[in-house]
Amino acid sequence: MTFTHHEQTRHPEHPFAQYIRILGKGKKGSRPLTQDEAYRSMKMILADEVLPIQLGAFLMLMRVKEETPEELAGFVLAARESCDLSSDKALVDLDWSSYAGKRRHLPWFLLSALLLAENGIRVFMHGAGGHSAGRLYTQNMLKYLGLEYSVSIEQTRQQLKQQHFSYLSLEHFCPKLHEIIELRPLLGLRSPVHTLVRLLNPFNAKYSIQGIFHPGYRPVHQQAAAILQQPHAAVLKGEGGETERNPDMECLVQSVHNGELLDENWPALFERRHVKPEELDPRQLALIWQGSIEDEFAESAIIGTAAIALKLLGKAESQQQAQQLATDYWLSRDKQKYAGL
Repeated sequence: MTFTHHEQTRHPEHPFAQYIRILGKGKKGSRPLTQDEAYRSMKMILADEVLPIQLGAFLMLMRVKEETPEELAGFVLAARESCDLSSDKALVDLDWSSYAGKRRHLPWFLLSALLLAENGIRVFMHGAGGHSAGRLYTQNMLKYLGLEYSVSIEQTRQQLKQQHFSYLSLEHFCPKLHEIIELRPLLGLRSPVHTLVRLLNPFNAKYSIQGIFHPGYRPVHQQAAAILQQPHAAVLKGEGGETERNPDMECLVQSVHNGELLDENWPALFERRHVKPEELDPRQLALIWQGSIEDEFAESAIIGTAAIALKLLGKAESQQQAQQLATDYWLSRDKQKYAGL
């Protein structure tokens, strides 16, 4: 198809085209976005000022290139401004992202979060569910512990005050980002949104913990958290991409504390790796908590994940102290709680 000069002048370039061009101008001509360009491009996306074909092109070019810490920080700042986020800074102690879903093991990290909550640490968990078939998402797992998920910022405030824990889906505080995550079955790939949502920290908590699947994203999250001036944050390669320590493997935790970047290796807790279960029964979440069944992998994942969080929170000075404190929490838990389905 060809256009005459007159027709071309009737079709001035779309304002968003510049950002696609920056990313897609070939091996020598393309470059990453600056933090400001990333911020402005995401603001346009969230304001519905881009066409679907532009959004698809932008997301996939970014996916092939992979985000820089500066781009990620720009995206997060735009999302925080555009979404329905809370200014109630004193409400949450620990921000916990949960976007991956579990496939090989049950979401034992959920019991880690509840263990912290039982000991006075207010944990806010946010995530999204259903965009990848065959995975167990946190929102759907809560009923097996007799818990309700929140559907609003206000309900989350109430849950945090009453039980020190709340889970709120992305669709209820940033529906546009949730729409983009739901494009995964159409695009066949995750997009930058899967990365930026982990850093959203909707209640502006001082402490934030994130799990990733691809190790290359770990330092990107760490550096982006520093750019965003997040006081304390930790990121680890979690089991299945969730914020969960795999007790069978060494776990590198990359953190930021008041601008200082730290890397810390947590050792494997077993010499031999466990065989993954043939099927996943979410009813075991409550049974493990109640002590009705025993599972050394599950208990070590729960305690080990809680230990990393306790170290991040400054509740323990060493890994050993954190592991012992998490173990004490587990042994003294109220087993009558969380009677699920």
